[in-house]
Amino acid sequence: MGIRIVIVDDQAMIRAGLRMIVETEPGMEVVGEAADGREAIAVARRTRPDIVLMDISMPRLDGLSAARELLDAPSPPKVITLTTFDSDENLYAALQAGTSGFLLKVSPPEQLIEAIRVVHAGDALLDPAVTSRVIATFASRREPAPSPRLAELTPRELEVLRLLARGITNAEIAGELYVGEATVKTHVARVLMKLGLRDRAQAVVFAYETGVVRPGVT
Repeated sequence: MGIRIVIVDDQAMIRAGLRMIVETEPGMEVVGEAADGREAIAVARRTRPDIVLMDISMPRLDGLSAARELLDAPSPPKVITLTTFDSDENLYAALQAGTSGFLLKVSPPEQLIEAIRVVHAGDALLDPAVTSRVIATFASRREPAPSPRLAELTPRELEVLRLLARGITNAEIAGELYVGEATVKTHVARVLMKLGLRDRAQAVVFAYETGVVRPGVT
């Protein structure tokens, strides 16, 4: 089965451009469009997509509020936030809400397609430039609050969490740890399960907010 996608943006030209990019890719299908957050929720409930490409700044209901509502429902789609990088605070909140990542609107088409495939496969896509700026900015505003859930992690799992916080891929983590990718996937799955997190995006936020990693420290 193909990947079912809903495109949400208040600008018709952007929606048309995204549709053109997505529908030229084999195995992907745009099943709906929406011009605001309220319409996005209705379209997603009707079409049951796998992925929602969600703009943040929209009338009636913004993309962040719409994403929260979608992700709180049973069997939610994955949400990829699209941004022009004009609101770091909204991006940080989007990660906290459980979106599977975000992408700059100026990213090349091939990066959008890769993002859809990565998120659909159960991973999360974090634009490294956005990740470092947004999370470092907001994590530095507050004192870390260690979580008792960290005690559930083995030393290797804690190391994997630190690497996840850098926004790198499983293949890159495997290279850092000198293990196979399948082993990394197992570690990542256990980290998420033990910490009660939805995906890697939430793991990045958790790692910074609990002081596992700190802004500016690799």
